[in-house]
Amino acid sequence: MTASTHLKGWDFYTSTTYHTGIGPLRDALERQGIELVHMPSHVAATEFPLTGAALREYQVIVLSDIGSNTLLLHPDTWESGKRMPNRLRLLADFVRAGGGLAMAGGYYSFAGIQGAAHYHASPIEEVLPVDILPYDDRTEVPEGFVAEVIDATHPVLSGIAAPWPELLGFNRIRAKGDASVLAAYGDDPILAVRSVGRGRTLAWASDIGPHWCPESFLAWPGYARLWGQAVRWLAGAG
Repeated sequence: MTASTHLKGWDFYTSTTYHTGIGPLRDALERQGIELVHMPSHVAATEFPLTGAALREYQVIVLSDIGSNTLLLHPDTWESGKRMPNRLRLLADFVRAGGGLAMAGGYYSFAGIQGAAHYHASPIEEVLPVDILPYDDRTEVPEGFVAEVIDATHPVLSGIAAPWPELLGFNRIRAKGDASVLAAYGDDPILAVRSVGRGRTLAWASDIGPHWCPESFLAWPGYARLWGQAVRWLAGAG
């Protein structure tokens, strides 16, 4: 949700818009027969599952541009001081019990802008394949960069030709010792995976849509294939 103030000399007015970035990923998954339930942050605040049983109705959870506070601070806690479940811990338990979890990059992913996504030292960091910095981790590359494929044999990258199209930025993260880095930019992981307990996790350091993931990447056939194979691998089907 964006609120703008328009100044016209002596006069001014305000306007608001609502937009999401889910379109490319939603379309790519639905074309492959993968059912997707999208919860924008203002919906997830109340509708994201509050019990392990409710979480287990899903095979894979993808967190993208949703800060940790949205999941930690249920409105009943924030507004009424009511004790509520810690949904970050529920997600970590969901993974260890066999669920799949991915985090995609963005301004409110990993550490995020000014560190405000705040997943560092959280239960989510414990299960992801990467360690998260305690400060602003955004790396803007407006001139573009091409991620290097490290392990093209992994099921997530099967059949995806290199080189990839350019990306325009990423969150700087560090691979855990037991993680598998599938793609990188220099020393920075761009795509990493890990097995945790009976479950699996994935970290995609760039975005799922603009601005870091430009139209050339979204239109590339490898985009849809990558995410379809990623979801199936996280679900244990790959």
